[in-house]
Amino acid sequence: QVQLVESGGGLVQAGGSLRLSCAASSSRYAMGWFRQAPRKERMFVASIAWDGRRTWYSDSVKGRFTISRDNAKNMVYLQMNDLNPEDTGVYYCAADRAPNGVGSPNSVFTFWGQGTQVTVSS
Repeated sequence: QVQLVESGGGLVQAGGSLRLSCAASSSRYAMGWFRQAPRKERMFVASIAWDGRRTWYSDSVKGRFTISRDNAKNMVYLQMNDLNPEDTGVYYCAADRAPNGVGSPNSVFTFWGQGTQVTVSS
């Protein structure tokens, strides 16, 4: 079991940046970031292996977002640059179902935080 708490969301102008943080109760799990835009389903954004050696991104954020982690602090981050209104939504961090996973997008992310709102104005 993993407990997760997101923070760092807010209101930014298009072209701006935000850094989201996820405080986890364990550093041994692959982690992912997902978002749910208004009136849309929750979608995969990025993920990272438990040891930080591998990362994945959705096509829509590739080149703009960077996922990273600091296992000594049990923290996972999502650096978001060049934001546009389509990035608006509630962002959730999630942990893989088992420890020591590689965290590819088809991983079964089982444990979820409460989410943090990101709003990008046009």
